[in-house]
Amino acid sequence: MRVPLLDLSQQYAALADPIRAEIEEVLAAQNFILGPKVAAFEAAIANYCGAPHAIGVSSGTDALLAVFMAMGLGPGHAVLTSDYSFFATGSCVTRVGATPVFIDIDPVTYNISPAALERYLSESCRRENGTLRTPNGETVRAIVPVHLYGLCCEMDAINEIAQRFELKVIEDAAQALGAEYRCGGRAAKAGTIGDVGTFSFYPSKNLGAAGDAGMVICRDEAFAQRLRVCRQHGMEPRYYHHFIGGNFRLDEIQAAILSVKLPHLDEWSAARRQAADNYRSEFQRVSVTGKIALPAEPYRDRGVMNHHIYHQYVIRTERRDALRDHLTRKEIGTAIYYPLALHEQECFRYLGYRAGDFPEAERAARETLALPIYPELPIEAQRYVAESIAEFF
Repeated sequence: MRVPLLDLSQQYAALADPIRAEIEEVLAAQNFILGPKVAAFEAAIANYCGAPHAIGVSSGTDALLAVFMAMGLGPGHAVLTSDYSFFATGSCVTRVGATPVFIDIDPVTYNISPAALERYLSESCRRENGTLRTPNGETVRAIVPVHLYGLCCEMDAINEIAQRFELKVIEDAAQALGAEYRCGGRAAKAGTIGDVGTFSFYPSKNLGAAGDAGMVICRDEAFAQRLRVCRQHGMEPRYYHHFIGGNFRLDEIQAAILSVKLPHLDEWSAARRQAADNYRSEFQRVSVTGKIALPAEPYRDRGVMNHHIYHQYVIRTERRDALRDHLTRKEIGTAIYYPLALHEQECFRYLGYRAGDFPEAERAARETLALPIYPELPIEAQRYVAESIAEFF
């Protein structure tokens, strides 16, 4: 049996007619950039997330970059973020001239560890004339927690730390649109818990475009307006540039497609959770739960529906590479997110980190493996995956 890591064809087949109709409207209007479809999608995302402002941009990477540029981050500034994430989380910090400071992860959730974050700020940083500085003298400006694989970080602890050290919190929610976290006695969606949230609509995301697209959400009206200017080269009005921004505009066709898909997102997330439950049952049936670590669900009993949206279903084992080779021979799609921790990447060697500085991130990079998961994944395919893993062990 062939089991792909991801199959988008069934999703498209179900929505092909309304998607094509929306695209035809855009083509007929010949309004391709920041038109009414973008405005409507921004309003829909703001309503879905419960955020006052949503600003459509060209990708999840550009969402982060636009936020950093709008904040005025640059040389002499530092941003604290997870050492185990997609490359853009760290690279966008460097692209504005600031310094990324990596923090180790929790070994169970793979998200940034609040304890490690607290330890770095308390033991490594110092106050000088009211300014929080790194050991190298950079001014610490923000924390960027990454809601990895569709699970929110421990935002209560992170927000408390940020408030105590007077830092902004920029949520990298590229993999977590719709994921929920119980915060202050209420269910809050990823991206609305810190000061600013960023999303990606890369085609493989739970809500995916037919190309690149992204979004920023925030509470502050002035900052939202600065982001709208930033995405158009810092221009307002036309050809008058107040600061250097970028070409970060969301186009109409992507917004139109995403608007068709958005009403189905919670249904798709529920189907992914059901697939995760099926995996757990199947792994128990074939007696491999003691041989692989399954994804954690720390918020399952906290009164939120989308406690995990399973953008990826990630297991871990010390025999990861051999298991992956076995599953490839069985025609089962897998992926490694991510084969290196960020501090291990060649381009970040200038930061001076060494092997062993972030043991949990390094171990996750060696041991984690993503299995097939998507809303339409058949139970028969999941049984085959579980039985193939049992066969390996």
